Amino acid sequence: MLIVGLNAYHGDVAAAVLRDGQLVAALEEERFCRIKHVAGFPQNAIRRGLEMAGATPADVDVWAIARGRRVHLVQKAWFGLTHRPGPRLLGQYRNTATTQASIPDVIARTFNLDSSRIVARFVEHHPAHLASAYYTSGMTDAACVAIDGFGDFVSVSLARGQRGRLEVIDRVYFPHSLGLFYLAITQYLGFKKYGDEFKVMGLAPYGTPTHVDALSKLVRLEPEGGFTLNLDYFRHWTGEITMRWDSGEPNVPDVYSDRLIELLGPGRRPDDTVGSVHENIAASVQKVYEQAAFHILRGAHARVPSDALCFAGGCAMNSVANGKIRQNTPFKSVFIQPAAGDNGTALGAALDAWHASGTYEIPRMEHSYWGTEYDADAIAVVIRNSRVVEQGRSSLTTLPDEAALCETTAAALAEGNIVGWFQGRMEWGARALGNRSILADPRRKDMRDIINQKIKFRERFRPFAPSILAESIDEYFVDAVHDPFMIQVYPVRPEKRDVIPAVTHVDGSGRLQSVTQISNARYWALIRAFQKQTGVPVLLNTSFNENEPIVERPEQALDCFLRTDMDVLVMGPHLLRKRR
Repeated sequence: MLIVGLNAYHGDVAAAVLRDGQLVAALEEERFCRIKHVAGFPQNAIRRGLEMAGATPADVDVWAIARGRRVHLVQKAWFGLTHRPGPRLLGQYRNTATTQASIPDVIARTFNLDSSRIVARFVEHHPAHLASAYYTSGMTDAACVAIDGFGDFVSVSLARGQRGRLEVIDRVYFPHSLGLFYLAITQYLGFKKYGDEFKVMGLAPYGTPTHVDALSKLVRLEPEGGFTLNLDYFRHWTGEITMRWDSGEPNVPDVYSDRLIELLGPGRRPDDTVGSVHENIAASVQKVYEQAAFHILRGAHARVPSDALCFAGGCAMNSVANGKIRQNTPFKSVFIQPAAGDNGTALGAALDAWHASGTYEIPRMEHSYWGTEYDADAIAVVIRNSRVVEQGRSSLTTLPDEAALCETTAAALAEGNIVGWFQGRMEWGARALGNRSILADPRRKDMRDIINQKIKFRERFRPFAPSILAESIDEYFVDAVHDPFMIQVYPVRPEKRDVIPAVTHVDGSGRLQSVTQISNARYWALIRAFQKQTGVPVLLNTSFNENEPIVERPEQALDCFLRTDMDVLVMGPHLLRKRR
């Protein structure tokens, strides 16, 4: 059976392809159209995923669409009666429902198929989130929680995953949302682009949580893990704003009301300098978010008393909070798949469709390399056609084997060079995990500022992550567990902070990626070669991009290398060194 899962007409549209229950490809549309968090229909991701499966759109047995149809009508009616939203919000709901219903027709039109032969399975947004976590966790019995902004009128859902089946137990409905709370403060702090919440998370350690009492007025914690928003501080529910997901980069108007300005003072404009007051507010929203999230998770454990947690939704991308779950809740094991946000609902919808027909084994996802790949010959053609060697812009060396490739690259890193590393299959999810990465020496104190200013062209407070050999986790981190997806933050051991200062954040923490020889043999060998040369089993790892989606093609990697201050580009066995 060939199943294609879709997240369409939402943020971060994506596609996932399953063949007989086995994941073949998982791809985000932004990597192909080059628009961050793109909305609309993921036609490029579908095409490329099916090519990787050796199939065509006509071969697809089931199109699993991560959108609900006519769901939660009672709750929607009750909200309309009790809150009296404006006609704009009601019109938006009608337009969304029409768009959802038309997705099979869009599939047929896009791929020239007979619409009457398309088998479409609509999977509600939150069950898709839950499925994306549970059915990739390798766990048979787990509490499954999704927390996000909203999807299909729901912001939090709790389910029991047991013996291959998911049973939804409870939900939190619109307009109450922990994700909207974090978004409101993100926008107030002047970070207006869709998905900018991670900037606030990176800024928070610079501040002191002096505004916790004030921000706690926005979120009321209720018994049994519940919560409500104080809606006086928000306007997403009033009908004053419109969110559109038809195409392009999503644009969400400010969701906070004037009451927030009365509480905190004027918000920061995007071009204003980030000052200590903004750092303190960022620290405060992170603390209030954590208090609420752990409250929800403790309530989930009380209702599903398992030691294991499968966690999904946009809030599951808050890696700072994720690293504290085991210390602040009864859960002892936490699994979060690498595309925990809305992109992951494509995978969840496909897995839901597969598991609907019976009870199947639940494998554990051990890596994120489910994207496209380019072989050495294709890369060589790109380098040759660029004429960078003939023009004297770079020298070219083709390494004869894996050992030479890793030893040469490790030496370049140890010399202080910044290296673009383009290898194997592209990653699934927001993190570059050693196949589409920019790498550097973590021992250099100035390396973070160099990369932020000369490569990434981004804010000074943004941290970089350590990729570490899995065998060395305990030597460098406190109470950390193996995390191949760079989605949990842990304290760096005090005695190691001066050893790896470029990847130690201002609060002494690091968002680690632990690398095993099984999950990524080449990247593991590179870090091992760096360890042999320097004594340090860690590399600075950041995504291969510059204010754009992560590079997908070798042409994009070469372009990024040439227009920034990277020193070395390694694509497959080919090593380009920029001439200065």
